[in-house]
Amino acid sequence: MSLQRLLQFIGWPVVAGLLIATLALLLFPQLRPDTTDNTSPRTIPGAPVSYSEAVSKAAPSVVNIYTSKIVQRRNQSLADNPLYRHLFNNANTPQQVRMQSTLGSGVIVDDQGHILTNNHIIEGADEIQVLLNDGRETDAQVVGIDDETDLAVLKISLEAVSAIAFGDPSRARVGDVVLAIGNPYGVGQSVSQGIVSATGRYNLGTSFYENFIQTDAAINPGNSGGALIDAYGNLIGINTAVLDETGASIGIGFAVPIDMAMKSLNSIIQYGKVVRGSLGFTGSIVYFKSEFVARNNLNTGTALRVEHIEPRGPAHLAGIRPGDLITHLNQQPVGDGRQALNLIADTPPGDTLKVQLIRYNTMLEVDVIVGTRESGKTRT
Repeated sequence: MSLQRLLQFIGWPVVAGLLIATLALLLFPQLRPDTTDNTSPRTIPGAPVSYSEAVSKAAPSVVNIYTSKIVQRRNQSLADNPLYRHLFNNANTPQQVRMQSTLGSGVIVDDQGHILTNNHIIEGADEIQVLLNDGRETDAQVVGIDDETDLAVLKISLEAVSAIAFGDPSRARVGDVVLAIGNPYGVGQSVSQGIVSATGRYNLGTSFYENFIQTDAAINPGNSGGALIDAYGNLIGINTAVLDETGASIGIGFAVPIDMAMKSLNSIIQYGKVVRGSLGFTGSIVYFKSEFVARNNLNTGTALRVEHIEPRGPAHLAGIRPGDLITHLNQQPVGDGRQALNLIADTPPGDTLKVQLIRYNTMLEVDVIVGTRESGKTRT
């Protein structure tokens, strides 16, 4: 068979097949191939369409907290009249009345029943009641508080408690979906959804150590101490505060990163208080001019100017003087000061920090044995 006859023999079936396929696509559009852009965030493999599984995973670990305290109150009656008390020898002893004072939320973080919440929820309370998601209710004991991060650790004695799974707040990115679980206004456990608006927020004046995750997920009164979880139900923060004069959520809320919160909890459980490192000096941030940075071959444009030295403290014993400009701690730039503060606080007392500083235009490096910071009140 010649090539020309072979092409004629197979050509007609091919043409007929193409015509039939074209007609089928015209008559049945659903047969057309999907041309959707699979790079869209909505179709990224593994991205949740609903957050119900995340909530189901985390919600059993979030509890409602109710506190009450004893207050002194006199009866407003005839007995308050001084003449009546004189005639009838009535001292009018003040009555003790137990009143519910605050409500909030908390998160069960281990199988032993330890709960993380906010200090401002339980501060001054005489009795603390915890309501679990499964309906069980029990008293809670205060293990300790960390007023420098506005955190408190409670403990309940119940079997089969559900500890929450942890996420990694250091990997949280602006734009990540997050969910806030708590007890807003005492209506019962509720969930609000938003995104991470910012990370590393500080200078809010709510506590001494600040490194907040900012979110627009609604955080209202009663949400404090509750969970901020990622889209997969992992805890990344403890909801703490909102930025609004009315106390209601306007989309600017803050959570303490869970890694920071767990450092406080572990220290309280181990030592009965929060133990943080200290170098025994106070300072302020100064900014170098660009020519100074270039002339001294620095990789930082800021330093901590030492202002006051604690007598016989770690810095004093290491030879650091007022006026020294500290540029690095363990080879890490001091940045805006917050990084340096957190690094010192996280260093166990007794360990050594290498401090690089400038004194009269001379670069020096000294070893400082970290001391213990005298933190605020702790209750056990």
